[in-house]
Amino acid sequence: MSKKRVLVCLTGASGSIYGLRLVRALKRLGHEVHLVVSKWGADTLLHETDVTVEQLGAEVDTVYDEHDLSAGPASGSFHLDSMAVVPCSMKTLAGIAHGYADNLITRAADCCLKERKTLVLVPRETPLNLIHIRNMELVTEAGAIVLPASPAFWHKPDTVEELVDSIVDRILVHMHVIAKPTIEWKGPNGVENE
Repeated sequence: MSKKRVLVCLTGASGSIYGLRLVRALKRLGHEVHLVVSKWGADTLLHETDVTVEQLGAEVDTVYDEHDLSAGPASGSFHLDSMAVVPCSMKTLAGIAHGYADNLITRAADCCLKERKTLVLVPRETPLNLIHIRNMELVTEAGAIVLPASPAFWHKPDTVEELVDSIVDRILVHMHVIAKPTIEWKGPNGVENE
């Protein structure tokens, strides 16, 4: 596929490994990656992976401060092919669902929705209360894709990274940066159904 310009945002929900592995997969595929990490996203990233925002930022094309509403992604005229919030906290989900664009992550998501660009939200919260579910309904009706961090086991992963990559693979497909999943069900015997 052609080179895409994408925005990846990490918020404070647990599951920062999904965002980390997504960034690395996008760069490995040759895409232009822009990054926003919230304050709590930075803390969670360090706690869960021992990777700092500065280290992750060195792997991408551009890093933005979450409070910089003058940054490119805060405008609908800034071209993005797609955006993913991985992991997406319930606070961020609520902000996007209700158009409360008080930081660069929620504002960029708002721009993606209004410009009809692909927006993938990866919540990891469990269990869900009715407010969470209704906010997911609202963002879905607005055009976002809600892709819960619920990894597959049918491919028999041997490592946590393989488990995480089953979700990253789905995100890449829904961001339209790969044409088809690399982790693909081919029937119980490993043969594609005809």
